[in-house]
Amino acid sequence: MTDAPTISTKGARFDFASFFRRYAAVAALVVLLAFNFAVTPNFASWQTLNVNMTQVATIVIVSVGMTLVIATGGIDLSVGSLMAISGALAPLIFLSAFGRAYPLLGDLLAFVIPVAVAGLFGAFNGWFITRFKVQPIVATLVLFIAGRGIGQVMTNGNLQVFKNPIFQFVGLGRIFGVPFQVVIMLILVAAAAWTLRRTLFGRQVLSVGGNERAARLAGVPVASVKRWVYAVSGLCAGIAGLVVVSINSSSDANLVGLGMELDAIAAVAVGGTPFTGGQASVVGTLLGALLIQLVRYTLLANGVPDAAALVVKGAIIAGAVWSQQRGQTS
Repeated sequence: MTDAPTISTKGARFDFASFFRRYAAVAALVVLLAFNFAVTPNFASWQTLNVNMTQVATIVIVSVGMTLVIATGGIDLSVGSLMAISGALAPLIFLSAFGRAYPLLGDLLAFVIPVAVAGLFGAFNGWFITRFKVQPIVATLVLFIAGRGIGQVMTNGNLQVFKNPIFQFVGLGRIFGVPFQVVIMLILVAAAAWTLRRTLFGRQVLSVGGNERAARLAGVPVASVKRWVYAVSGLCAGIAGLVVVSINSSSDANLVGLGMELDAIAAVAVGGTPFTGGQASVVGTLLGALLIQLVRYTLLANGVPDAAALVVKGAIIAGAVWSQQRGQTS
């Protein structure tokens, strides 16, 4: 008598841990949204949506570049300081004698030059890391410290107050009722997601983070890829700096971008991109930033002090990192 044939279900077994890591942010967002719709007064209003989206937009813009950097196994602590440089430089341009004499050209240059300068500083980070084999956390710490000082020197540490409707449109304008900064955020998220999925550069970024030695042996220009991702991170920080100062109608190099590097890293972590590199989800980063913002809003709207909201935010980040570690060891 022969045994009946058996069917192996090993390959078809549902991996709950992997599923949880992939969709935890989405599930948490759904739970928070349901809770707020049921409990929080005036949550289902355009004003509430507008407040949350505008508060999260700048973080996401910076986090797009941070996602690419972390995908290569790096980190960028300089983004907040690059925001300060960009935010300080723009008013200097359109408030200068040249900017007043040629207002349209001055406004154009106030958009282009600060972002380009921030991108060049980002490229410097990448060059410093690849040229001297310095750890990214150490290399970017240089501009984390010096960058804000550069912004303060440019403005003599003074607050720059301005009224420039064209420039202020970046942070205060709307397109069909949608805040322009949110439009910028969505464009950058879509462009970065497409780049990672559909382009050679995107595949190179992930290969460098996954196994740098193997990528180099396969002909990937590792140094060039790293320099480009740090340059992109700088460009994103430069754009975010313009958004912040245009919202405030003023520029203060002491405060613009302060702590932004931590918010961006938190959004990337909660969004599911591992710090070890080789994987990345820009959409996940967007969801992570939205989740962190919604948690804070929920707590504040229900009478919980902001200090407690920060503790919860830290717990969420710790949970995200723990989940990543479990995923790597499982």
